[in-house]
Amino acid sequence: MYKDSSSLALGALAWILADQARAERFLDLTGLTPDGLRGAVGEVSTHRAIFDFLASHEPDLVGAAQALDVSPEILIRAQEELTR
Repeated sequence: MYKDSSSLALGALAWILADQARAERFLDLTGLTPDGLRGAVGEVSTHRAIFDFLASHEPDLVGAAQALDVSPEILIRAQEELTR
């Protein structure tokens, strides 16, 4: 379904942003602003931040995995791939 870690990150970001409280927590924890996120959405550092956010809170990791129809392990592997 997702051909690479970056496309998976963008799918995960859409899931994060679908819930206002979760979106605000993501912005607070990453230090991004909505405008900053728009400008950096294609950057690898932003994709890493998305996976780091999910990996740091298991309910989000599991919820995103279910919504994206992948296993949580796929999300963790994508995170690891982007940190190399």
